[in-house]
Amino acid sequence: MSALALAVLLSLVSAVAYAAAAILQEHVATDTPDRPYAPWHHGVWWASVLLNGLGALLHVGALAYGPLSVVQPLGALTIVFALPMAALFVGRKAGRTAWRGAFMAAVGLAGLLALTGSGDSHSLDGGERLILGAATFGCVGALFLAAQLVRRPMVRSVLLAGAAGAAFGIASVFTKTVAVDWTSATTSVQVPSLLAIAALAASGLMLSQASYRGAGLAAPLAVVTVVNPVVAAAVGLTLFGESFRYGVSGTLLALFSGVVATAGLILLTRERLTSQLASGHEPTEPDPKDQAPDTSRSRRGASPDDDQDQDQDRILDLVPVPRRSARSRR
Repeated sequence: MSALALAVLLSLVSAVAYAAAAILQEHVATDTPDRPYAPWHHGVWWASVLLNGLGALLHVGALAYGPLSVVQPLGALTIVFALPMAALFVGRKAGRTAWRGAFMAAVGLAGLLALTGSGDSHSLDGGERLILGAATFGCVGALFLAAQLVRRPMVRSVLLAGAAGAAFGIASVFTKTVAVDWTSATTSVQVPSLLAIAALAASGLMLSQASYRGAGLAAPLAVVTVVNPVVAAAVGLTLFGESFRYGVSGTLLALFSGVVATAGLILLTRERLTSQLASGHEPTEPDPKDQAPDTSRSRRGASPDDDQDQDQDRILDLVPVPRRSARSRR
């Protein structure tokens, strides 16, 4: 087997592992809605963590045997594999709109990554890493806070999935810088970058887990799958000296691919909203204030019978009691 064929095989297996992990995460999100970020007690969630780790290792192995222009676009097949796997193993069938959206997102992302050329291996100095890390954590934190302010599950899911994709993408950037400087830099210099990779990877995992709550499988997975490499490619274009292939024509094709991928994400979001409305579920979460018990007429711990007895006592107090006359007393 040639090196290129091995890279393609590893990329396909990696996409299958990521798809299986996403299906398990969506199942856990449905099973434990009260623990949206890290359901530590759920064994299936730990299985999804292992599958995500396996997918990452296979992806790194594919990059070791094949070029970036081949391996990265194949990662977009995760969303394409996830839909039939979900229908086959857990009975979650996707509609035509979801399939069109998944296909458009995968094709657009594959075209965008295929047109992104790679230059020489570059790294980031300490100041650039600090600025990039601060900007990333600020952006992820802003998306997380924005997700807490919305009541529509689909909007919240997209925001959380976008934050997860950004965290995963910048974690890949830091991984690349560590790999480039591994032989030349000392271990103490690499420690901050390794800590940033661990924090971003853990944050991305928990945010992606929360993004599946109330939003289904396809839309959150597609957002993470698209945002992750797009963010990494944007950093490569701005900081690593990478560029689009074929000059102006390649840039225009890359922009068109981005539009196609975005349109696919919109279709996936609309498909989920349409299914929610068709099933009669209001795509908003109830306000906790609306669910608060009415304590205006009853005391805490008092039963309705006690309240009725109190009301009768008050009425009797208001009724005047007739006095007995002196003659009647005799």
